[in-house]
Amino acid sequence: MPIIRLKDVRDMSSEERMKKITELQTELVRLRTMTKAGGSIENTARIRELRKAIARLRTITQEVKLMEIKKAKRS
Repeated sequence: MPIIRLKDVRDMSSEERMKKITELQTELVRLRTMTKAGGSIENTARIRELRKAIARLRTITQEVKLMEIKKAKRS
């Protein structure tokens, strides 16, 4: 099950998306640090889920920026 659904991402404002990206990156760094230090984490698939969620958020953010640019050029 994804951490965040695409529909939810599209409904967020750009500030909320940036906040969520920061939040997920912080968690990802924490999990990576734990594994590098020799510790084990409960759910190893969580790292992959976090990476994909961050990519989704960044993709939607970029799409919104490009759409705004296109609208500005048309005006």
